Amino acid sequence: MISGIWHDFLNFLYNYFWEPMFTRSGYNPINTLIYALAMGFGFLYAYRYVIKPLKIKIDGRFFLAATPMIVFGATVRALVDGGVLPENPWLLTPGIFFTAVFLFGPVFVLDAKLKTYPKITTAWGTILAIWANYLLITHAKNWEPYELTLLHTFVSWAFVLAFYKWKPFDKLYLYAVLAHYFDMGSTVVGIHYYHYHEVHWLEHYLVQWFGAYVYYPWITFILVVVYWIINNYTEDEDERHLWYLLVYVLGLGPAIRDPAQMVLQI
Repeated sequence: MISGIWHDFLNFLYNYFWEPMFTRSGYNPINTLIYALAMGFGFLYAYRYVIKPLKIKIDGRFFLAATPMIVFGATVRALVDGGVLPENPWLLTPGIFFTAVFLFGPVFVLDAKLKTYPKITTAWGTILAIWANYLLITHAKNWEPYELTLLHTFVSWAFVLAFYKWKPFDKLYLYAVLAHYFDMGSTVVGIHYYHYHEVHWLEHYLVQWFGAYVYYPWITFILVVVYWIINNYTEDEDERHLWYLLVYVLGLGPAIRDPAQMVLQI
């Protein structure tokens, strides 16, 4: 009986977590929920037991220090899909998150201890991001998808910035919103122009029903709801900014990865 339960458990892990990493079959309701919970708890743990004891504020400087790490991780993920780097669980989602933490965590702590934060963290992340993008540039096949992505992104950013000027909200959340509109641009271009498919299970059905441009109203609605929830249920400013950072990471990561995948694979 125990062996049967163990066998079923291993099959469950393989079917819902391990296989989707390598087959690109995408996300499903189960791994989406588990990944979301793991990332949320991971951010809270890092904040309460690493960031807060080091007396580091979640502010614009923190976003700046985190950005090269995101660019590095997302570009490496694209390089794997493009066949430039080998398929390794530590370079695929969600393993790439652990790899990024392993590479940047000790540097971040050292930076804080030496009271040089965020200089060392930013410099180290920039070096790794430049290395990853060097591989991307030297293996790119066609830059047209990136050009279309930037066109969609800049047009949508113009609307976002106009709204922000008319009705300002927290500037750190603005960074998160801009990251997601960058992501929307790359996603819309990939699906509408190059016939890529959506890997997130809910959005997959929305695209089938309404087309790729449904992302703009759908993600905008989600961003508004998330902002309202964070601001109404998080009293501590630093914790509020931590959740903004999580939204920023979830937007910028795919925004960097998707067009990079397209220029490598098209």
